[in-house]
Amino acid sequence: MIRFCRLILLVAFAGCLWAGSDDTFFLRGATVHPISGPEIPNGSILVRDGKIIGVGVSLTPPKDVRIVEGKGLQVYPGLIDSATEIGLSEIGAVRETSDVSELGRLNPQLRASIAVNPSSEHIPVTRANGITAVISLPDGEGLSGQASLMHLDGWTTDEMEVSRTAAMHLRMPVIQTIRSRFGEGPPRIPYAEARKTYQKQMQELNEFFESARRYQKARSAAAPEFKPDLKFEAMIPVLEGKVPLLITAVRERAIRDALEFADKQKIKMILARGDEAWKVAGELKTRNVPVILGETLSLPLDEDDPYDKPFTTPAELYKAGVKFAFGTYNVSASRNLPYQAAAAVAFGLPHDEALRAITVNAAQIWGVADKMGSIEEGKWADLMITDGDPLQTQTQVMQVFIKGKTVDMDNKHHRLYEKYLARP
Repeated sequence: MIRFCRLILLVAFAGCLWAGSDDTFFLRGATVHPISGPEIPNGSILVRDGKIIGVGVSLTPPKDVRIVEGKGLQVYPGLIDSATEIGLSEIGAVRETSDVSELGRLNPQLRASIAVNPSSEHIPVTRANGITAVISLPDGEGLSGQASLMHLDGWTTDEMEVSRTAAMHLRMPVIQTIRSRFGEGPPRIPYAEARKTYQKQMQELNEFFESARRYQKARSAAAPEFKPDLKFEAMIPVLEGKVPLLITAVRERAIRDALEFADKQKIKMILARGDEAWKVAGELKTRNVPVILGETLSLPLDEDDPYDKPFTTPAELYKAGVKFAFGTYNVSASRNLPYQAAAAVAFGLPHDEALRAITVNAAQIWGVADKMGSIEEGKWADLMITDGDPLQTQTQVMQVFIKGKTVDMDNKHHRLYEKYLARP
């Protein structure tokens, strides 16, 4: 009966949408959750040419726009997954379908958006759960390339791009002796050898940054012998503070190394993963370094850590005043982004802050808060219409809009569901 009622509601809602609808409409009667302010019962949203030009209660629909009825439904801004491999990897076990990393440790000239596959099956599956934008993140050893902020709709990567270079990704070198997850057994690499490798990698990294600075000076001086270099060209926005350095560091020592490196190089830093960020929350707050947390629904790092440490870390960072967002660092799990945030709510993170961490906080961290992340005038109409709280697994996402355009909700998961539902 519940499934039947939801189906009727979905059909009724779909009837309000015109076939081949454009990016101009008037949505009325829904409870609007702007995120940037209090919810608006029986609210209305006026969208023209893909942008929100009005939000409120007493709005009057212009005569030249179609009406979308939202009575009994909820409207939220589209969600943002701040770290994924969407578009870069299709089947992780099949090498030919993965374009996440390249050979070499220093590849700042590589850009994720150029390798994104707009036809990836993961895109419609992910956006069907309300995720409208993602950070597509190149990975690998060392300086792996430029992360791109992408809308999950478009025929080409140019149409999908929100920010071509949202950040430069660096995996911080660590002293890696390689043990099992909880440290059982002897290390496979002696400590002295691992430390020597770490020092070599750090020296190489610092020398690369210094070489980039020398290149920057030579470029500005326009010396006759100057020759363009793609790797160093890509580093200039980072050195100028226009593009942040997204540094992946998991444990406390690596996080402290990352903070020290950022201070030394005088660059803008964002911490990625940061499983032990709670141990250095004060330093992160002092330096105004935001964090892109990984999956909440995971095991603790060490056997003597509290069992719920991944669940409580978001609340601890919130109490310390550290700005953070959530990323899944995955392809297939990106659709579960709202539930990663929801798990933290049960362990002390305020519900509103969990929503902010997958909407406006992410937009602020990536420098696009003037375009997305909340329902406000002047921003793109990245919206999702639901029949309940998006952090609840039973909630159905009825419709998604990206830049005001109605998104096709069909996806491989839905087709398989229908196929096996009808099996004799």
